[in-house]
Amino acid sequence: MTTTDLERVIVAAAEHPSAMEDHEVSAVEQTIELLDRGEIRLAEKVDGDWVVHGWIQQAINLYFRVPEMETLHAGPLEFHDKIPLKHDYAGRGNRVVAGGVARYGSHLEPGVVMMPSFVNIGAYVGTGTMVDTWATVGSGAQIGRRVHLAGGVGIGGVLEPPGARPVIVEDDAFIGSRCIVVEGVIVREGAVLAAQNSITASTHIVDVTQDPAVTYKGEVPAGAIVIPGSRSREFPGGTYEVNCALIIGSRTGTHDDKLALMDAARDFGFAL
Repeated sequence: MTTTDLERVIVAAAEHPSAMEDHEVSAVEQTIELLDRGEIRLAEKVDGDWVVHGWIQQAINLYFRVPEMETLHAGPLEFHDKIPLKHDYAGRGNRVVAGGVARYGSHLEPGVVMMPSFVNIGAYVGTGTMVDTWATVGSGAQIGRRVHLAGGVGIGGVLEPPGARPVIVEDDAFIGSRCIVVEGVIVREGAVLAAQNSITASTHIVDVTQDPAVTYKGEVPAGAIVIPGSRSREFPGGTYEVNCALIIGSRTGTHDDKLALMDAARDFGFAL
């Protein structure tokens, strides 16, 4: 089937998920196979804007109904699940350290490195990207090329409602240790999130290099250097500090390599 045919069949199948017909099951399986090979993506950039394909999210949700639970083995390790794991990393050109797990239906471009970490179904990870120890990439999340997801990073995904945007991290971004990025936030090209940033769709991302300061929500600007911060907010019970993120500078050409980025971190006084 063409992708147009697949979309038509899957949208119809989503109206009666508990009673899929054989051709609908086949369409779901073909869609997940195309995702696994990277021939289609849950979200893609079209004319500068990110477009989410809701029918692919529907296909993934339908796929959870198709396979039976089974016991899987990886050496002495045992798993019990419905979704197979990816395999043939050598043939795909990936380096995956023991403990790194990517589910079938995700796609890793050649040159991706996974330390003991997890990439969920529907996610896409670009070439040259490092998914560092204990980092997680959620369902449908889109990670660009030459990105570093440092230790313990949590990248959120989303499968419903159809059309909801997953987290998107564009090319050359650096996501520091223990950062959390969820709720469809876009981290634009070359941005740097210092360690322990927690950014949701409602988090105030405040550019304090400008006077007056400029506030963003749901998007980290390209090249921004961002540290955790707080802002005062009044509640019925009093005034308290709540989480925000502060843009304290911009990444320049001198910060493009890892050593220069470490120097910049020292200059700006933040941790990666």
